[in-house]
Amino acid sequence: MSDFLNLNLTESIKGLKNKDFSSKELTSFFIEKIEKSNLNCFITKTFEIALQMAEESDKKILTGKDIGILEGIPLGMKDLFCTNGVRTTAGSKILENFVPFYESTVSKNLWDAGAVMLGKTNMDEFAMGSANTTSYFGNVINPINQKGNNDNFVPGGSSGGSAAAVSGDLCVASLGTDTGGSIRQPASFTGTVGLKPSYGRVSRWGIVAFASSLDQAGPITKTVEDAAIFLDIISGHDEKDSTSSVNPKENYYENLNPDIKGMKIGIPKEFRSDKLPASTQKSWDECADLLKTNGAEIVDISLPHTMSALPAYYIIAPAEASSNLARYDGVRYGLRIKGNDLIDMYEKTRSEGFGDEVKRRILIGTYVLSSGYYDAYYIKAQKIRSLIKSDYVEAFKKVDAILTPSTPSTAFEIANEPSDPVQNYLNDIFTVPVNLAGLPGISIPYANDENNLPIGLQLITNSFEEQKLLNVAKNIEETINYSETPEKWWLK
Repeated sequence: MSDFLNLNLTESIKGLKNKDFSSKELTSFFIEKIEKSNLNCFITKTFEIALQMAEESDKKILTGKDIGILEGIPLGMKDLFCTNGVRTTAGSKILENFVPFYESTVSKNLWDAGAVMLGKTNMDEFAMGSANTTSYFGNVINPINQKGNNDNFVPGGSSGGSAAAVSGDLCVASLGTDTGGSIRQPASFTGTVGLKPSYGRVSRWGIVAFASSLDQAGPITKTVEDAAIFLDIISGHDEKDSTSSVNPKENYYENLNPDIKGMKIGIPKEFRSDKLPASTQKSWDECADLLKTNGAEIVDISLPHTMSALPAYYIIAPAEASSNLARYDGVRYGLRIKGNDLIDMYEKTRSEGFGDEVKRRILIGTYVLSSGYYDAYYIKAQKIRSLIKSDYVEAFKKVDAILTPSTPSTAFEIANEPSDPVQNYLNDIFTVPVNLAGLPGISIPYANDENNLPIGLQLITNSFEEQKLLNVAKNIEETINYSETPEKWWLK
């Protein structure tokens, strides 16, 4: 096989196992495409390492010994995961030349499974953004464009580089992180599958922290099956992470079952809005009907504190970011700008090292944690978070899963990105509650809007019910058979 475009993870594993092609051939193909691409998906390209890993995988496959589940599979990895000996920037100037001497648990799990690292994918700086326009290394471009329109569209954020790389056939699958929607939103914008596991399902050790009570790693893939395979490898208890759950994981791929007969699917009334695009509303309604046809019962539910989720999130997340990002001071590692004294060095380093959006969130976070405002803002937001969690606890007494849109709109042009940051924050309105409640969620492509841009729908289940989540998603995927194969304009 000489052309690996549109090849998914499951097909790649099968092809390598059957020796239809080698890992070196597959890896070399993607290296060539990445070099030709103008999507700006990768910050650091690790092609020499990738070819070495591919050759080692080919030897294992040839001998039939010590073959991992992902043996020889070329992947993209969001530049938030620390990789031993490989630059890790978090999309920021302040970490432009940072090279870790240790490996994140998740990336180690992938390499142990035989995966090949093509490089570190572009992202919003410190994962703070919904369009992948805040990266120090430039905007990522969505490979899916409007018909007859030459303008560039955002891929969503903050895992936009990972999503665009999968959608643009620059890797088989990729790894992202999700703090308030940063896997599901870019998946929705790019026509890919994005899975955010339950909080604690996947280790956070070795991931550059944004908001520690919200961050979670997960895959961006082409199919639900691929996401299940990926989750099998990256999930599980990690003693290095104090928030890692001891809840036993399932064999998600082997247990994948699209039969949903008798299941109850909730439709939250609070997610409905007159401002929701007609095409998104239509897809949402059609999918509910589809699930009903396939044997599920559709149940109207209420999540009364949903509308308070976004303001609560934008208090809690910046507060945690303010604390986590205090370590970037120019003293121990990262950027250092000389100053007249220690305080001057601190100020110059942080002023020049952080971008505007990161500075904005640090200032917000510091403010809500300050004396006199802690109780009024931070404590109140945490109380709202508890109420949101309680809403879902009550809902899951009545239903097995919840169906919502992934985003309030499809991808928009980079040139038309709202100048008001609050307008950008609204992109996360359907995804943020899931993070606050620590639940698993998945975005799957359902249809295209009138401009041929992907519409993603979100499924949510109770904590640690990823198997149920994947099963329902698989049912939808099999029924609609969504396919997005745009002209590969970015490879010319």
